[in-house]
Amino acid sequence: MLEYMPVEEAKRLQEKKMQVALQYLSDRSPFYRRMFRRHSVEVGTIRCIEDLRLIPFTTKQDLQLHNSDFLCVPNEKVIDYITTSGTLGDPVTFAMTDKDLDRLAYNEKISFQCTGTQPGDVVQLMTTLDKRFMAGLAYFLGLRALGAGVIRVGAGIPELQWDTIRRIKPNTIMCVPSFILHIIRYAEENGIDYRQSSVKKVVCIGENLREQDFSLNLLGQRIREKWDVALFSTYASTEMATTFAECEYGCGGHHHPELIICELVDEHGNPVEEGKVGELVVTTLGVEGMPLLRFKTGDMVSVHAAPCRCGRTSMRISPVVGRANHLIKLKGTTLYPPALFDVLDNAPCVDCYVVEVGSSDSGTDSVTVRIGLRPEAAGDVVKELKDRFRAKIRVTPEVEICPVEVIRKINSPDMSRKPVKLIDKRKKILNLE
Repeated sequence: MLEYMPVEEAKRLQEKKMQVALQYLSDRSPFYRRMFRRHSVEVGTIRCIEDLRLIPFTTKQDLQLHNSDFLCVPNEKVIDYITTSGTLGDPVTFAMTDKDLDRLAYNEKISFQCTGTQPGDVVQLMTTLDKRFMAGLAYFLGLRALGAGVIRVGAGIPELQWDTIRRIKPNTIMCVPSFILHIIRYAEENGIDYRQSSVKKVVCIGENLREQDFSLNLLGQRIREKWDVALFSTYASTEMATTFAECEYGCGGHHHPELIICELVDEHGNPVEEGKVGELVVTTLGVEGMPLLRFKTGDMVSVHAAPCRCGRTSMRISPVVGRANHLIKLKGTTLYPPALFDVLDNAPCVDCYVVEVGSSDSGTDSVTVRIGLRPEAAGDVVKELKDRFRAKIRVTPEVEICPVEVIRKINSPDMSRKPVKLIDKRKKILNLE
């Protein structure tokens, strides 16, 4: 694995893979052939990672508008079809070949190894394997390649989760962090001694557990206070088909250089220095079906280049600060939705919630938090929540109390694979060129 090599040696090997990927795109990709012609890009002159700056970015809009033109293989080579959300409404399709599935398995195998997962461990997947979702399939393939046992329970249904834990005794579970609080609450309400269960580790997806200094955030603290389990964060996306997983030291998601090239850029597309927040841009390596070149993920992160105590020398990705297009300017304060989520996830009175962002009459952003309360909630809940927001983010959104069933229906629409926590009603200007 390149992540243990001296940095310069790993970079040289990575650049060889990059040159192969560029030639492959030039030979096979209708979208990138057009891009190279339009911008007079000669792939043979792109020799080092820094030279990638000569190539335009690829955006989510490109994927939406020219989806089929990213396919580099004939349809008969496609083994699995996956979809991810698009910027213009309809989902984007990703086609994966047999080779791509092998790459996905390798990615997850080394990512699970990063979290300390070993052959013979038993992992309960609280994520879906259906609905055209990549993540659950990736975890299954990776654990199988690693030699670990897999229990495919799927999302939700706390009763089934605990029945499975009792029957099969997994030592690891994989789920969205906020769902851990739901299964803890179910255990407490039903007399299950969860602290004495077989589960000793939780590998988390989809939500932050840590602050930018890698200390546990409010959600992570609340989980740890309730349940003394090892917590590991991971970061991934369908587009890059690669995972950044924490090791036991919890200091960021480790980069796999043999699978992906990462850049960090500011709003003008210029490189961002180490430790500063910028948008993550990725170039996939070794992807056969639909490789991507300088793809803007929309995720705002920082990178840390110092070697980790675990021995890995590759860079580490910070927790995601937010999505580039979800930046909120509320009453003079700039923030991202995860800062609001962290307060709400840690509020004992809140059962469920949705954050709605809109535009005020004055042209600034407006934020309304709609919450469903737990039965035991008492007192002036709105004042309590506003005090919590003021202490954490210095400003207070509007807070409305709604029936729990209304919020839960918003959180879990029929066609959604992920909980809906944010509704952004602001008008966006899209570049459709």
